[in-house]
Amino acid sequence: MKTVSLFLIMLITPLMNIFGQERDRQPVVSGSFYPSGAERLRSELAEYFSSFGKPDPGIRVRAIIVPHAGYVYSGHTAAAGFAAIPAGAKYENIFLIGVSHRYGFEGAAVFSSGNLVTPLGTLKVNRELGEKLKSTNRWFIEKDEAHGPEHSLEVQLPFIQYHFANPPAIVPILIGTRNTTVLKAIAAGLQPWFNDRNLFVISSDFSHYPSYEDARRVDRLASDAIIKGDPEGFLRAIRSIESAGTENLATAMCGWPAGVVLMYLAEKSPELGFRNVEYTNSGDAGVGSKDEVVGYNAIVLEKRTEVARGSADEPFTLTTAEKQTLIGIAREAIMARMNGRKPAEVDQSKLTPRLREPLGAFVTLTRDGELRGCIGRFTSTDPLLEVVAAMATEAAFGDPRFPPLAKAEFPSVHVEISVLGPMKKINSINEIMVGRHGIYLKNGYRSGTLLPQVAAERGWSVEQFLGYCARDKAGIGWDGWKERDTEIFVYEAYVFGEDQKP
Repeated sequence: MKTVSLFLIMLITPLMNIFGQERDRQPVVSGSFYPSGAERLRSELAEYFSSFGKPDPGIRVRAIIVPHAGYVYSGHTAAAGFAAIPAGAKYENIFLIGVSHRYGFEGAAVFSSGNLVTPLGTLKVNRELGEKLKSTNRWFIEKDEAHGPEHSLEVQLPFIQYHFANPPAIVPILIGTRNTTVLKAIAAGLQPWFNDRNLFVISSDFSHYPSYEDARRVDRLASDAIIKGDPEGFLRAIRSIESAGTENLATAMCGWPAGVVLMYLAEKSPELGFRNVEYTNSGDAGVGSKDEVVGYNAIVLEKRTEVARGSADEPFTLTTAEKQTLIGIAREAIMARMNGRKPAEVDQSKLTPRLREPLGAFVTLTRDGELRGCIGRFTSTDPLLEVVAAMATEAAFGDPRFPPLAKAEFPSVHVEISVLGPMKKINSINEIMVGRHGIYLKNGYRSGTLLPQVAAERGWSVEQFLGYCARDKAGIGWDGWKERDTEIFVYEAYVFGEDQKP
């Protein structure tokens, strides 16, 4: 009996330490994942944030994906994600979402029993909102024992306290399932709060335990899948990465269920775009082996609140020199990947303000008049020059319709770039102008696009343009564009190729 009593005391004491008398959650990984002393903790955070300049005030960050490892390994990358949020940005709540590492359960555990304590002080929990989630959606549950020992949310709290002068209330959520049907239901439950007034912070590391070089490769694949904004494509990418036989790879992204919930939320908002702001892995920390590493991406989901180049009706143009610079960037990006090196630095004098504007673009490769690859991004918060480099590489090596471009083919490949203007949702197909507008169709989780030059080159009518896009690109059938749930967007493109004369 004495042994049993002693056991109960040992079991209860840690829970009392975690939740305290008022059931506030006390820190459990301070002193191991990050410093336990407030002064030293602030000093480390200041050092991490000092690497980053002020973000564009015209950006409204809606969500970030940041790592949750020990600060010595991932602190700089986590700071990169938070630093992308303007310091003066105001939010009503921060939805802090991670995946439970120790408990499995069908649903999402919402902590609303108290507040959250760190060495820097106490963060307020929006208990009323947490209780509302649990009372209105059966997939949101109370499971404080999952929150007690969990590190993935805790390590984000000091970053929030450091970055925000007056931190918003926190809604701490731990996901315990990989069932995509449940994950969609969780996203649906969060949808009413997915707006400009709230910030979503997704806590997740990426690859676990491959070699340094393998980690860089697979983490880029996972990051690129997120940036494309297609949750089903992201899930396919995760499965593909994990089944490819990479040595020692345990997972492609440990918190992918939280990541895909964010993607389900974001896919209904075409004005939002993902952007990767930093990548590192534990091999970059200088304190561990490069034989088995963990990968870290900082990814931002944002909406630009100011249009950099004026109204949508203002004609977009590029000078001959700007076109040549972009073509050169595209070719250099492809050649660098072929030779396993970094692209050469672009002469800064050639990088005009226009090339630094955040614009979407497609890069099309043809050889002997036949398509050889075409990949693009509709919208982007990245500079145009970076989008062109990334899409050129994807068109050459990542278009699933074609094998990777070989060195022998490269000299005879023709590069064409389509710079995209803003997308506009239309209510009538009479608004579509063949030859001027590209179209983007969206129906639930399916979507597809055709560039404006495609219809013009093939002499299609508006109905044919829509039919081919619906059937061949969106996969919703020839008449799918007529369905009530199908949204139709148009955009304009400024198209030029490397053989185009001034």
